[in-house]
Amino acid sequence: MKQTNSNSHRLTRSVPSNDFPYYNGAPLEISGRRWFFVMGMVILGFLVLTIPVPLFAGRFGQLIPAILFLTIPLMGLAIAAPKHWRAIFRKVRGCDVLWMVGFALLNIVVSTGIALLVSKEFGVHTNAAIAGLADLTTLELVLFFLKTIPQLMGEEVLTILPFLALMYLLYTRRGHSRKSSIVWAWLISAVMFGLVHLPTYGWDVIQCVIVIGSARLVLMLPYLLTKNIWVSTGTHILNDWIIFSVVILGATAGSQ
Repeated sequence: MKQTNSNSHRLTRSVPSNDFPYYNGAPLEISGRRWFFVMGMVILGFLVLTIPVPLFAGRFGQLIPAILFLTIPLMGLAIAAPKHWRAIFRKVRGCDVLWMVGFALLNIVVSTGIALLVSKEFGVHTNAAIAGLADLTTLELVLFFLKTIPQLMGEEVLTILPFLALMYLLYTRRGHSRKSSIVWAWLISAVMFGLVHLPTYGWDVIQCVIVIGSARLVLMLPYLLTKNIWVSTGTHILNDWIIFSVVILGATAGSQ
């Protein structure tokens, strides 16, 4: 077992009871073949979300792809780690709620600043789904917000499972230090997250990698700090719901 520096930063300190799962045998090690299977389930969940299916086009049907986007990868994790798939979930404490609020606000500030800089230099594309929120009926808005709960948690799974797989690859298979493995896995998973948004933002690589990728780096911090997907999910939901609300209120005020 590799030794870690006792003076390491809290985000990268190896503490048996407060470490990332699956990469070093705690609570178990997911092998390369099982990680390959889990990543396949992550991809399948993403395809279910993004490929249009007429059956899921209705008001209530739209909830199904969002739920499957979350549950299919978790099913893959449950198969790969039958008794320990819940290791990415931990009890939410009072301070965790504060982390959610703090990181959500931090991400809004950071991503807005980066978006403004990129917009001046290269221009940016808008998210059509968000831009059209003001045109939805009350029922449609309620369903939209409900749909985002499993979908945004699915986005956390979409990022955290590849992050943990990269931790295993870099630390266990390639012999990187734990700190180096965390940093590289954090960066690579953020870039991957940005790239899956290419269809949403007009295949603009710069916007997806720099703006979306930077936002993902901040949104990942709650998980790096707490090792708890509930905290990063809460952060992500608060972040996006604040943005959605601002868009709706802005459009409503502009129409008066």
